Amino acid sequence: MKMSRWTMPLLGAGLLMLPAAAMAKGMPQLDFTTPLTLSQVVWGALIFGFLYWVLSTTGLPMVASVLEERATKISRDLDEARVAKSSADAGMAEADQATAKARAESQAAINAALNDAKSAAAAQAETLNVRLEKQLQDAEAQITRARASAMSAIRQVATETATTVVTRLTGSAPDAGRLDSAIGSALAARGIG
Repeated sequence: MKMSRWTMPLLGAGLLMLPAAAMAKGMPQLDFTTPLTLSQVVWGALIFGFLYWVLSTTGLPMVASVLEERATKISRDLDEARVAKSSADAGMAEADQATAKARAESQAAINAALNDAKSAAAAQAETLNVRLEKQLQDAEAQITRARASAMSAIRQVATETATTVVTRLTGSAPDAGRLDSAIGSALAARGIG
């Protein structure tokens, strides 16, 4: 921090005028009529000027260099912090992208597994349906055969029973053709056939 060459003389003149201004206001300690007050002011101004010169040539340049060095270090640290922050932001963005990609891949894998499981279940259900349908058809055919067998047995049982009843009641065997026709009509009336 350099001062102009007129700063020191102007400062000294200002300091010399200060006691005069104070005297005008009535301060007895600054009575310039006594030689002691004048010499104290002059010596004070000289000592101040000397100390100012010493500090401005030795101390202040060192303070200025320390301040400049500190400002440079702070600027360098801020630049490094900005670089580190941008690197960290880039890392976070990359991590977010990797996380999103991993989520998408895992969701796709889950969906594929679900679709495979649904397809396998549908195929298994289709196979079971075909097998059950075949078993149902076989059971219906078996029931139809059993019904036909039972119906033929009913006709035979009905014929034998009617023959036995008529023979016991009348004492003579009934006409086979008439009996078969009557049994056929009775079974047809009941939907048995």
